[in-house]
Amino acid sequence: MPVMTKTPQGDDIVILSRKEYDELVAAANEDAADAETLRRSIARVGSGEGETFSSAEVDAFLAAKTPLAFFRKKRGLSQDELAKRAGITQGYLSEIEVGRKSGDVQTLRKLADALKVTIDSLVQDGPSEDDAPQPRAKKRKAS
Repeated sequence: MPVMTKTPQGDDIVILSRKEYDELVAAANEDAADAETLRRSIARVGSGEGETFSSAEVDAFLAAKTPLAFFRKKRGLSQDELAKRAGITQGYLSEIEVGRKSGDVQTLRKLADALKVTIDSLVQDGPSEDDAPQPRAKKRKAS
């Protein structure tokens, strides 16, 4: 438990346990790291390199089947237009967009360039446990 006292000059002195001190230092370091991340993000948006999203766009992103589908629609492109810009077929783009195919790195790079986003923006995180296929019991042959 912290103890508070005064110096002869009237300044406050707080005495903390080592654990409390370490927790305060860790929190301050985390705050400094968060502030630096925010500063870099603001600079990227200010330079035109970064992009911001409205709350409606965030909702649309979360509802989209894939990030590719979201960014294509956000850019106002049809599948045919984006496929032509990326040099792939509309059918292949459609399969990537709904998640049936993942697309190779070169294709994702072309799509990212056409959409003016980073390739990381198009790659989804791995599936959650809820999305993982469930094991099925094997059927036995009738004897």
